[in-house]
Amino acid sequence: MKKISSYEIALSGLACAMATASLTLGIYVDVLILTAYLLAGVALMLPLAKRCWWGYVLAYIATCLLTFIFTSWKFWDLLPFIAFFGLHPLVNELQLKTKINRWVACFVKALWFDGAMYLIWRFIFEMTTTISGLDKYMVPIIFVGGTLVFVFYDYAMYKARALVNSLVGRISKK
Repeated sequence: MKKISSYEIALSGLACAMATASLTLGIYVDVLILTAYLLAGVALMLPLAKRCWWGYVLAYIATCLLTFIFTSWKFWDLLPFIAFFGLHPLVNELQLKTKINRWVACFVKALWFDGAMYLIWRFIFEMTTTISGLDKYMVPIIFVGGTLVFVFYDYAMYKARALVNSLVGRISKK
C-alpha cells in the first residue's frame, strides 16, 4: 500500500473543506443546490488528481458527515450528492484507469444517474406532492431528460477534471 504524502493529505483536506462549504451553502440557499453539487464534485477531484484514492474516499465521507451535521434538518437535499454527485468523480477516474469503453461507461453511468434521480424523486417529491397521475409522466421525464442532462454533465465533469489536474500539476513538486 502506498504511503500518503502530506501533500496528498492537504489536497484531501482542502477538497473536503471546499465541498462541505459549497454543499452547506447550497442547502441553505435553495437556488444554489445544483451549483453546490457541481462545485463539491469538482472540489473532490483534488485528491484524484494525484491518484490518492484513499484521500478521495475519506474526503467524500467527511464531506457527507460534516454537511449532514451542519444541515441535518434538510437531509433530503444532501441525498443526491451521497447517491450520485459525490461518487461520480471517482467512477470517472476508475473508468479511465481501467480503460473501459467510453460509450459503454456513459450508458452505465446514465442508467445510474437516472436510477438515482428516480429513487430520489420517489423518496422526496412523491411524499410531498399531492398531484395524482404525476408518476406516469415523471418516469419518462426522468429517463429521457435525465439522460440528456447527464451526457452534458459528464462531458463538463471531464473538462473540469482536466482543469483540476492541470492546476494541481502546477503546484505539485513531483
